[in-house]
Amino acid sequence: MSVENIESVMQETRKFAPSSEFASKARIGRWEDYETMYRRSIDDPGAFWGEIAQELHWFQPWKQVLDESEKPFFKWFTGGKINACYNCVDRHVANGKADQEAIIWEGEPGDTRTLTYAQLLDEVQRFANVLKQLGIGKGDTVAIYLPMIPELAIAVLACARIGAVHSVIFAGFSAESIKDRVQDGQSKLVITGDGAWRRGNVLKLKDVVDQGIKDCASVENVLNVARNPDGERFECAMQDGRDHWYHELASQVSAECPCEELDSEDLLFLLYTSGSTGKPKGIMHTVGGYSVYTYLTTRYVFDLQEDDVYWCTADVGWITGHSYLVYGPLQNGTRVVMYEGAPNHPQPDRFWEIVEKHKVSVFYTAPTAIRAFMKWGDEWVEKHDLSSLRLLGTVGEPINPEAWMWYHEKVGGGRCPIVDTWWQTETGGILLSPLPGVTPTKPGSATRPFFGVDAAILDAEGNEQKAGLLAIRKPWPSILRGIWGDPERFKNTYWNHWNGQYYFPGDGARVDDDGYFWIVGRVDDVVNVSGHRIGTAELESVFVEHPNVAESAVIGVPHDIKGQGLVAFVLLRGTDAEGSDALRQELNKMVEEKIGKFARPEKIIFSADLPKTRSGKIMRRLLRDIATGQALGNVTTLADPSVVDKLKAQYSS
Repeated sequence: MSVENIESVMQETRKFAPSSEFASKARIGRWEDYETMYRRSIDDPGAFWGEIAQELHWFQPWKQVLDESEKPFFKWFTGGKINACYNCVDRHVANGKADQEAIIWEGEPGDTRTLTYAQLLDEVQRFANVLKQLGIGKGDTVAIYLPMIPELAIAVLACARIGAVHSVIFAGFSAESIKDRVQDGQSKLVITGDGAWRRGNVLKLKDVVDQGIKDCASVENVLNVARNPDGERFECAMQDGRDHWYHELASQVSAECPCEELDSEDLLFLLYTSGSTGKPKGIMHTVGGYSVYTYLTTRYVFDLQEDDVYWCTADVGWITGHSYLVYGPLQNGTRVVMYEGAPNHPQPDRFWEIVEKHKVSVFYTAPTAIRAFMKWGDEWVEKHDLSSLRLLGTVGEPINPEAWMWYHEKVGGGRCPIVDTWWQTETGGILLSPLPGVTPTKPGSATRPFFGVDAAILDAEGNEQKAGLLAIRKPWPSILRGIWGDPERFKNTYWNHWNGQYYFPGDGARVDDDGYFWIVGRVDDVVNVSGHRIGTAELESVFVEHPNVAESAVIGVPHDIKGQGLVAFVLLRGTDAEGSDALRQELNKMVEEKIGKFARPEKIIFSADLPKTRSGKIMRRLLRDIATGQALGNVTTLADPSVVDKLKAQYSS
């Protein structure tokens, strides 16, 4: 493998230490305690993770904490019997939290539902019995295509309760995407809904499912959940013998359903990631290790306290929603806010309205959302009382330092620590993050590895470097167990560097003099300008430093002299903002001053939007296709496919 080192151009010197008040109440408030725990987690992972695992409920103890005999197919807590649903719900009901709120739900139109842990247990058991009535049992795969309503979390937990494998599909994916995932996972049952609200419109989910599964022979039944269980149902077709209304079946079953005692390495869920090419990868996560790791990361990264109201804005259709909206927080017995709709409906302050209304104390969202808030204007944040917030988090991609500062000052009031977390669908849980009571933070850096994570920056030969390829040297409990039905693809994708000794996440990174990690972007998103290999994330951060810029995307295009030239797509703050030649000159000057003249873009395009997936990630592949005149690839996963046509017209003009 021939991979040149990645250079780093970002210079960030601002540093924010935890306040003494926050540290005094934090779960880990002294640096010495963190260092002792981290060192033990690396030097003696068996003892460290064995002690943590004992904090959860096991039906039968494990015989071995970590089995590395079939590397890279690692096994954790072998021989142990556990159930993720029991640890999320039953355990808290048994331990005195029956009447505490578990899920605080708000619909886009403003309707609300609150479920205590006792009520959640009742709902999950009913749902599990409906699944069993439809012939679902241990090991069967269930596809779930539901909006962000309580039944989405309930369905996930019900599958976990009986040992069925859930495969959640984001309720915004196309019929073709549903077909790919249902066929690959051979799902026997599809759970969907009659509709959902999004920006004031009703999404007809059942109609999309019907189109997607018409050629899926594995599907025996479709379970249809009413968005308004006690009110008017949205119109949808129901096929006799195959389709069932959930609430009609639920009224006929018992509210008692014992948990299956599952082997630690039994499959908990499949979650499909769609790469830029090729069919989606079915990422496999198992019960024991995933439960332990999401439990611990949630507790320490978010410093969960007894009275917290926790809100992760991610959809359960993504891994963030799995790990840090359902499994992690509920295992810790916290209060979880869940919201159905868009962040800017009916106004751009909807998130802040919810924070104020429900007194949210821990708030976890994506940099793309933060940049959207910046674009919409400070006034939408400033009109709300956000004093309940004590901790902020980011997830999904590297955050630009200026977006970090805006988040810190405008949303956090300068008092809330920010945990900038790096991880992936494949990792199952957070691998790099500050611990808010002890880690001084730097805008744009995910800082240090979490417990048990041995991270390094390596070159192609495996030598440590200041900038290069991110590598993880030791397995952690929630590491993916493979790609469904394709073990060779698993090995070739994640273990194809350094003779298969270390996990390769596909990201370039650098480490600074304090040992802090800075993710500079996907290796695929590195540009080579005049012999300089630079991550796009760092280039984009330069543009966002301009007070008029909300977001940017940088790509490389072929250049006769430089090898690659740069094209920058720039979004401005304010809904009516327009670009100008004068602003282009200002931005070019910033690039020259902060990076060098060699990095001056060949073209800067001011755009109203960028092609993004429904999880908010910019599809740079499509921007490259536009800039180079290539045929466009699959656009069905985009939140707004029309953006591509508008950008094509702008680029060629």
